[in-house]
Amino acid sequence: MLTLLTYPSAFGLFSASPFCVKTALMLQHSGQVWQRSDMLDPRRMPHQKLPVLRTPERLIPDSDLIRDWLEQKGAEFDQGLSDVEKAQSRALVRMAEEHLYFHIVLDRWGNDEVWPILRETFFTGIPTLIRKPASNAIRKSVLKGIRSQGIGRFSLPERLDRVERDLEAISAHLWQSRFLLADQPTSADMSVGPMLAAMRATPADTPLTRRIKQDNLLNSYVDRMEQAIPIA
Repeated sequence: MLTLLTYPSAFGLFSASPFCVKTALMLQHSGQVWQRSDMLDPRRMPHQKLPVLRTPERLIPDSDLIRDWLEQKGAEFDQGLSDVEKAQSRALVRMAEEHLYFHIVLDRWGNDEVWPILRETFFTGIPTLIRKPASNAIRKSVLKGIRSQGIGRFSLPERLDRVERDLEAISAHLWQSRFLLADQPTSADMSVGPMLAAMRATPADTPLTRRIKQDNLLNSYVDRMEQAIPIA
């Protein structure tokens, strides 16, 4: 049986990581028989991150590489899409995973209201006496990485403007069909849906959580994705 090595459930989601949720959606959609195995420390994994798929032959890191493997086994995530629609799908996936994702990370790790919740959710494996200083050091490293990536250099109004343009692009697709490119979920939905769900689920009242919750189109889309491919 296939085993998905994933971060645990958190904030009402299959996993706090939208990449782990994406992979679970792909596994479920593919029809493969699989199980989850939760872990908090991925340092011994091939890329030192999750998700990782354990197959009978090897460990497969990274959600995109896992997708490649599933497609080699016969999975079709973009069935019925034209070549142009598949190109649009790839652009939507990259927008979600290489831009929206980092706003979610900053909304969680850079928010003093959210941080204590994250510390007690993600770092339970660290002894209580040293949990605060050890996790604070990790937080500092994450925020340094976000600044190096670029998102951390913008003011909040600048960040919200950048996110808004992405959400408008997503909404433009959703006005046309139940899902981004079709009337059933495709690979784009399996990336974008978990990102919006993660944005909505951040355990504090932030401009990003409010933006999703107060948008009927996006909010209902997140719910629709959860109903279309149940993974809980």
